[in-house]
Amino acid sequence: MAEPVRIYTDESVPVAVAEGLKRRGVDAWSAYEAGNVELTDEEQLAYACKEQAAIFTHDDDFLRLAAEGEWEH
Repeated sequence: MAEPVRIYTDESVPVAVAEGLKRRGVDAWSAYEAGNVELTDEEQLAYACKEQAAIFTHDDDFLRLAAEGEWEH
């Protein structure tokens, strides 16, 4: 059986999104909850990878970062 998806929302996503996912039983949390509001995009992505979480963002810079980097869980 596959492990459930963990979702980490960066600071471009309203906290209410992570809260709504949690209410529906999803393992989700926000950059605000993690104390990661001032991190760079690279640091946000590294944090999500370290936590084995999918990152939920509105920032299209992450497409470039994912294509350029070694960002695997």
